[in-house]
Amino acid sequence: MRIVRFITDNSSTGFGNLEIKDKFNSSFIKLEDRDALYKTDSIITIGTFDGLHLGHKKILDTLISKGNLLNLRKVVVTFEPHPRLVLKNKSKKEIKLLTTSEEKLNYFQESGIDVVFIINFTEEFSKTSAVDFFKNYLIDKIGLKFLVIGYDHTFGKNREGNIETVKLLSKQYKFDFLRVDELRINNEIVSSTVIRNLINNKELEKASIFLGRNYSIIGKVISGDKRGQKLGFPTANIEIFDENKLIPPDGVYAVKVFINNQELLGMMNIGYRPTINKSIPTLSESKKFLEVHILDFDKDIYDEIIKVEFIKFIRDEKKFETIDKLVEQLKLDKKTVELLKQ
Repeated sequence: MRIVRFITDNSSTGFGNLEIKDKFNSSFIKLEDRDALYKTDSIITIGTFDGLHLGHKKILDTLISKGNLLNLRKVVVTFEPHPRLVLKNKSKKEIKLLTTSEEKLNYFQESGIDVVFIINFTEEFSKTSAVDFFKNYLIDKIGLKFLVIGYDHTFGKNREGNIETVKLLSKQYKFDFLRVDELRINNEIVSSTVIRNLINNKELEKASIFLGRNYSIIGKVISGDKRGQKLGFPTANIEIFDENKLIPPDGVYAVKVFINNQELLGMMNIGYRPTINKSIPTLSESKKFLEVHILDFDKDIYDEIIKVEFIKFIRDEKKFETIDKLVEQLKLDKKTVELLKQ
């Protein structure tokens, strides 16, 4: 899969520098010949695709199917950072993301996309009209022949572009289009907003259904104070790479842990460890911990990158009267997680 990043500026064409990488893990290099990216046989879909949930999968599956049938280059146009991170609305709560950029690129690659164009989203770019966006990017720079869009897709300044705009532009620029209907599960529309709300309400199992997979975080194992080890429950403390990633609410969760091609069960605590912090005055109670106890595992994994998938919420975090009562509860939590083996 080829990944291309447009870095916008104030020029009349709407384009500044352009960078490209031919392989997912290679570094970006400058591309001088922009025409090398233009192909009139492109089938394109556009969106932020946060979460890459089943509704998004329906759009991508349609694009892949049509692209293969018509022998077209399969293209995704997306934006970075997420527009809501740039156009912060004081009346709305700050958005947290279901997927990082790297996670999204991985999903696109697994789906069979040929090229991902990433447009650098800025306040200046947000002022681009719907018509100019279509002409300058999709028509002139990529080569639109067939467009696949979601049922509620809008684009351009103040979201002025919609399906009626697409109909007019398709006649002017001679491209075909297909609007994909919403996906409903139990009569509820699958959307990134719905999934964020489910996670924030600790409904991880329902969120997994809408995502089509377990919700997950990826991070680096960092050194901790080893208090868990002294209690008989050694934990891996996790540092998340993206501060905008949505972390489930404080509490204890049953999880799957993926490390070095191993899949293991674990129980994860998210929160401030009130019982332990109470007995260690040097620790700040304002510091939130993400720590996972991995069942039947005793290897040193400091500095390793691990993936944690959330299976279900077990209980809220609470302050116990004594460390011994905390340990008793941890043993009960472990039994709850072990039942998932069956």
